[in-house]
Amino acid sequence: MPLFEGLGSGGEKTAVVIDLGAAYTKCGFAGETGPRFIIPSEIRKPGQQQAIKVVQYNINTEELYVNLKEFIHTLYFRHLLVNPRDRRVVLIESILCPSHFRETLTKVFFKQFEVPSLLFAPSHLMSIMTLGINSALVMDCGYTETLVLPVYECTPILPAWEALPLGGKAIHKELDGLLVEQCTVDTDSSTGQTVPAVIGTIPEEIVEDIKVRTCFVSDLQRGLKIQEAKFDMDGTAERPAAPPDVDYPLDGEKILHIKGSIRDSVIEMLFEQDNEEKSVASLVLDALVQCPIDTRKVLSENLVVIGGTAMLPGFLHRLLAEIRLLVEKPKYCDILATKSFRLHSPPAKPNCTAWLGGAIFGALQDILGSRSVSRDYYNQTGRIPDWCYLSSPPPELVYDAGKTPPPLMKRAFSTEK
Repeated sequence: MPLFEGLGSGGEKTAVVIDLGAAYTKCGFAGETGPRFIIPSEIRKPGQQQAIKVVQYNINTEELYVNLKEFIHTLYFRHLLVNPRDRRVVLIESILCPSHFRETLTKVFFKQFEVPSLLFAPSHLMSIMTLGINSALVMDCGYTETLVLPVYECTPILPAWEALPLGGKAIHKELDGLLVEQCTVDTDSSTGQTVPAVIGTIPEEIVEDIKVRTCFVSDLQRGLKIQEAKFDMDGTAERPAAPPDVDYPLDGEKILHIKGSIRDSVIEMLFEQDNEEKSVASLVLDALVQCPIDTRKVLSENLVVIGGTAMLPGFLHRLLAEIRLLVEKPKYCDILATKSFRLHSPPAKPNCTAWLGGAIFGALQDILGSRSVSRDYYNQTGRIPDWCYLSSPPPELVYDAGKTPPPLMKRAFSTEK
């Protein structure tokens, strides 16, 4: 249980904070400095060897409800060990989360576990709460995608968001292909065998562990040379010297030989520009271009990077170098007057920054009580508000279609520059 539970909050028990990510879920209690548990966002059913991902958007509602119910039950009764009926819940979410997923998740919490209240908190907004600032350009480089969202005076500028399907999942797929094609495996009986001949396919958790333990992001000059050699059709470009090879033990009998050229080249896919000249670095500049002109200087000088992929060694340094290189191009130089870019260093690791912001917000009992959706409110209306109403109490959320929407909604969805 959290220390000093109930002090200064009228005896109300501390809220539960859950960051349900595509790959991992962080869960813990409000007011603490870090999540109690970080577990894979998956469930295992009897008779099935392969785990089922909980965060899926392309399955029917009934199946999604069953999966979420089992997963949330595991969170409460195997890890957190608290009664769901006694504690409010703060859920960290992405702005790209589909409505049917939010609605199904809400139904699980209110109907199945009967939590007192529920608050959906946008991850980008929660991240800047850890820094005590009101405006920032937040990049979430996670498992399925990289999403950039400007936040000005605590208001997300939704028309300016940018995203690419580049993240941990894309890196794992690329790395798995390179390991199968180029690497060999030694066993007790033989050496130099191909990966498919010995182990068939490599499980994703092994690929992820190889990425975390052996791969890194090169600096700008080295990265550009690696890209040039990769896409050089004539074969004249010279690749920089590869880092040392690494032996990775698969188990007590098998050792995977990982080539050094894979270790520094697989992450380059994040910074390679596609046919539309898009990369994770260009997302920042493209988002800035779409922001109101008087906000660009403040946003460019307050960059916040979150997400597990951002924890790769050298990622932040390379990202800042790429941004400063791209801003000199005519595409951005003529539009963006500002060329000053600065990165914040949040008081938590990138994969837990959004959770920490939710824990800070959840510790403000008075604000949490007025901003959350209560169980009674949900049972009466059967609806949940959009997350952009975070600064307005739930009773003001229900309005007639013919009337003027609340001011916050007008600001959040305005396309005016």
